[in-house]
Amino acid sequence: MNKKFPFIDSALRTIEIERSALAELPERIGPEFEQACRIMLDCSGRVAVTGMGKSGHIGNKIAATLSSTGTPAFYVHPAEAAHGDIGMITGADVVLAISNSGATAEIIALLPMLGRRGIPLIAMTGEAGSELARSATVNLDASVREEACPLGLAPTSSTTAALVLGDALAMSLLEARGFSIDDFGHLHPGGDLATRRRLLVKVKDVMHPGGEIPWVRAGTSLTEALREISAGGFGLTTITGADKRVTGVFTDGDLRRAIDAGRDIARTRVDEVMSKNFVHIDENALAAEAARIMQEARVYVLIVTGADGEPSGIVKMHDLLQANVV
Repeated sequence: MNKKFPFIDSALRTIEIERSALAELPERIGPEFEQACRIMLDCSGRVAVTGMGKSGHIGNKIAATLSSTGTPAFYVHPAEAAHGDIGMITGADVVLAISNSGATAEIIALLPMLGRRGIPLIAMTGEAGSELARSATVNLDASVREEACPLGLAPTSSTTAALVLGDALAMSLLEARGFSIDDFGHLHPGGDLATRRRLLVKVKDVMHPGGEIPWVRAGTSLTEALREISAGGFGLTTITGADKRVTGVFTDGDLRRAIDAGRDIARTRVDEVMSKNFVHIDENALAAEAARIMQEARVYVLIVTGADGEPSGIVKMHDLLQANVV
């Protein structure tokens, strides 16, 4: 063993080769990619991903990514498929087969069975003229100029390109389906408690209901408004007009600014010094989003609004901390 071997140089060479391979990948994202996405999007069953050896490991990861982002998928080993596991694949499914050479014997052996059953086949190969590519409904070009392996044998650049192409498929489908943070949260119940709560808990789950919102009428003196703030315990009060719609809020900060400006508390009306443009959040927003807004606006309380835009509740940073979403 060479103790003076230039490990860093070797690592940088590997990264550069794989980076170059990925840099060429965008040029191949065209009509074939769109066709593959539409086939998977229109599939009423699942995406069966298959691949042999290192391509199989990549296929397993792609199947997992698809499943966790709204596209039901599973991995099937091609050798086991030839011995009965192909029964896992139904006529409603789509097959995504990964083979750099496009000539992997175990996958080629499956082609007649898939053809007889009319199952759409998406190939991901490095050889456009290969048997797999020619037999596929659509072939995705995952070719690379060279492997990072100095022997040119171990799949390295080719598996990296296949993995990235698989991620591109999954993310395109995620966006096309309108897959949301809520959807993601429901598919990931096994994460740590804090992560699950950030993904699932909504503002309406932790807010104080509308009946607890402090309020005074426009024209009320600052003295009376301060009594309402103290009684409410939220550090603010809302101000309503004659039609009972909220026209602004008055906070502890507004009080300090009024005093600094020399206002006479006994003679000043609350609507003269209230904040007309107050920070609020929709009741169906994630509680974690409320925390982000509070941090950015440097406030500790938010008015919560319902579908009609009217206040439906109020939430404090303390509520978010208790709910473990911060």
